[in-house]
Amino acid sequence: MMNDQRARDGQRRWGQPEPVGLPTTDGAVSVRLYDAGEQVHPEGVSGLNGVLPYLDQHPEHMALVAYTDPGQRQIRELGAALGLHPLLVEDLLKGHQRPKLERYEDTLFMVVEPTFYLDDIEDVDVAEVHVLKRENMIVMLVRPTPHGMVWAGPTLDYRPQFLSLGTEALLYGILDSVVDTAFPVVRGVQTDLGQIERQVFSGDTAAPERIYRLGRETMDLQQAVAPMSDIVEALRAGFDRHEVAHELRAHLGDVADHTRRVGLQIDQVRELLTQILTVNATLTDQRRNDNMKTVSSWGAILLFPTLIGSIYGMNFEAMPELHWRYGYPMALGLMVVSAVVLYIVFKRRDWL
Repeated sequence: MMNDQRARDGQRRWGQPEPVGLPTTDGAVSVRLYDAGEQVHPEGVSGLNGVLPYLDQHPEHMALVAYTDPGQRQIRELGAALGLHPLLVEDLLKGHQRPKLERYEDTLFMVVEPTFYLDDIEDVDVAEVHVLKRENMIVMLVRPTPHGMVWAGPTLDYRPQFLSLGTEALLYGILDSVVDTAFPVVRGVQTDLGQIERQVFSGDTAAPERIYRLGRETMDLQQAVAPMSDIVEALRAGFDRHEVAHELRAHLGDVADHTRRVGLQIDQVRELLTQILTVNATLTDQRRNDNMKTVSSWGAILLFPTLIGSIYGMNFEAMPELHWRYGYPMALGLMVVSAVVLYIVFKRRDWL
């Protein structure tokens, strides 16, 4: 959501922001320069200090500057070189931002979260990318994921006609690339979902833990993708005010369609996880009931022989069967017959 008010209110807070969790060493910097949408490689232009003079040479010049895991010094130098609002510099230094879109004076600030799926540990790994859009330049600050995955950025150099439409084309291309990272993640989750289904029906006791873990990872994916719809709608709201070209509007519509598709797929996965969890609970209860039937059946089968043995083991004097010649075979016969009859009864009822 666009947020001009936060930037205006922040002009009373010009103190130096405190960095949180940023590396003290500098990260890698890559620069892509464009002239009328075509990528160019002019000599002697490198780093931010070389890019700014290049942009001033012609209105059709454009640049994409990408910092990979930038350090505190690099962010402060970036803020000073571009004259960024101090609240914006504070956000860049602190990091750990949720996907959003804000405007600070002449700078559009966007946070997006590309996603990766680590199949060997069944983990959705989420990166954090800060995007700064100026009139003829876009700066990306790419944070690695907790497992060290680094988003490579958009691949738009093969579309010079589209890039000739300006930095909006680059911005929409970044959005499209970020949303598209979610599709292979969903496919990976769906593959693991199929494996979990087989585990559930085979009675594997490890299935519930995988279900809960996959549900948590799916929630992380949804939290990264769901805010993209708000970002797209906020950009659409500024079409008329910023006179955005129709080709760019169509491209952002395609991005919105991708966002809806991946959102529906995530909802389907979560619904399937809920259904599998319900089926697993039902099968667990069924197996528990079957076990109870088996235990109860054997308990009943052993009850009559135990009862007969207990009665004739009391050693009372007035028990004629104790002195009967066939008393012992009769007692054993009753035990065997009662056990066999009960076994047949329970077997026919599928309790054994």
